[in-house]
Amino acid sequence: MTMGDWLMHIFVMLLGLSGGLAVGSGLVAFLIILDLIPRLAQIAYAYRVSVWFETAVICGSMYWTFADFLDWRLMLPKAIILTVSGLMTGMFVGMLAGALTEVMNVLPILAKRMNLSDYLVGLVMAMVLGKTLGSLFDWLYFQW
Repeated sequence: MTMGDWLMHIFVMLLGLSGGLAVGSGLVAFLIILDLIPRLAQIAYAYRVSVWFETAVICGSMYWTFADFLDWRLMLPKAIILTVSGLMTGMFVGMLAGALTEVMNVLPILAKRMNLSDYLVGLVMAMVLGKTLGSLFDWLYFQW
């Protein structure tokens, strides 16, 4: 291997590490800002076992990371896999939608306190366009 190859490999490793740290930090910040786990414990009347909710999030993240990296497959009938994954996905999307509904009420208050009220529409549009363009870029470029 030449020096250029080594530098390229080091650059790719640093890029992957920094991307992983950014996504992981974003997920943690997202969970903290939304108060998802304490809110879930409050709704379930399970304050004393909220550690189980936190542990489930961590274990789920670790499991699915390894499942993705190691290309694990479940050898179950497709009907069972689709039913269980559909149920879990629906629960996740429902909880996330509820949490996002509460957070969207925070944006106007935050904008007012930071004197950004005049730019609120622009901030929301930037978030929407960023998500849309990022998704389109992923679907149209990386998936093909």
